[in-house]
Amino acid sequence: MKKINEILSHLKNSPEFRKINTQKTIQDFIELLPATLKKGVKFAYIKADILYFVLTHPVYKMEFEYNKNLINTLLKKYPPIEVNELKFFVTNKREKKEEKKEEAPFFIERSHGIFTNYITDEKLRAKVEEIRAIIKNS
Repeated sequence: MKKINEILSHLKNSPEFRKINTQKTIQDFIELLPATLKKGVKFAYIKADILYFVLTHPVYKMEFEYNKNLINTLLKKYPPIEVNELKFFVTNKREKKEEKKEEAPFFIERSHGIFTNYITDEKLRAKVEEIRAIIKNS
């Protein structure tokens, strides 16, 4: 019986999943970048031996252009990615954040508000009577 990590490594090394491996390698490379650059990367991809970085803001594009030599140096030291050129651009599309709809809990009251109130303290007795009125109205 094979272990799950053996199966996953076999799948990872098969040629059908080369694109997944490339994407994982690019993601690992992004993790090598300095924190100031890493924050600005939305995602990256390789097309025709050019590594494209899709950035989140135009300021990051300027920062990446300024640090292009640093990124090229890191690429030369990181062997799995072989690219000839780097390009940076900012996406025009904004991310849509889904609004979570919180539904009010709906339940049917099973009580009918029929009980005897033995409380002698007037404040507490008044509160229990308010609760009884709410139960009867629902």
